[in-house]
Amino acid sequence: MVLVAHGSRDPRAAAATRALARAVGAARPGTPVLPSWLDHTEPGPTEVLRGLAADGHRTAVVVPLLLTAAYHRRVDVPAAVAAARQAAPGLTVRVTDVLGPADGTVDAGLLAGLGHRLAQARPGPVDALVLAAAGTRDARARGSVGRVAAALAAGYGVPCTVAYASAAPPTAGVAVTRLRAAGARQVAVVAYFLAPGLFHDAVVAAAERAGAVAVSAPLNDSPDLVDLVLRRVDTSGDGSHSHVHYRR
Repeated sequence: MVLVAHGSRDPRAAAATRALARAVGAARPGTPVLPSWLDHTEPGPTEVLRGLAADGHRTAVVVPLLLTAAYHRRVDVPAAVAAARQAAPGLTVRVTDVLGPADGTVDAGLLAGLGHRLAQARPGPVDALVLAAAGTRDARARGSVGRVAAALAAGYGVPCTVAYASAAPPTAGVAVTRLRAAGARQVAVVAYFLAPGLFHDAVVAAAERAGAVAVSAPLNDSPDLVDLVLRRVDTSGDGSHSHVHYRR
């Protein structure tokens, strides 16, 4: 199993990916689980897949550790897999869905993970939520973030708006300010991030300045994320999903 993260200059992000790989490996004894990165950190997925082939493995599953199916899932991951297949034609490689909404459906495990992180940051009630994502110029990817926000709004029974750390408006601070101006007094920010880094830091700072009561931590190597990775591997994007509801 090869986990493929986006990559970041921030060493905390790579450490989180390695921790997730260890947690997934512990949950799936006997299966090698190796981390890789598309940028900034080595090794890349092509190198890891070539290494697996050289070690005698004949099949591998690639899991894109991405929350939206934007450019990296559509272009970078397939290119890395194609390069590995060319170098090792005897290796069969399957690529799973991303961890975000697949086929328009928000995975229950993803929502549970976000909900658990929020509960850790804000045990008490909230009257509005902001789902803060890294950001993308891809309209379809932004639409998938919106589906997660809609699922959170339905689960908690409060408004949930989307904010971005880059590439698209509004920022988390602006989103919190708007909700407070509309009358919300207990606005919490749900971090739609897999790992810590400068974007999450910026979300925390902006949201707190705007009066947010809490900002959740990234998913990191949480049990919910481990389960989601394994479910992606086992279902292979066959559309098998379930739904989850929250108690306020």
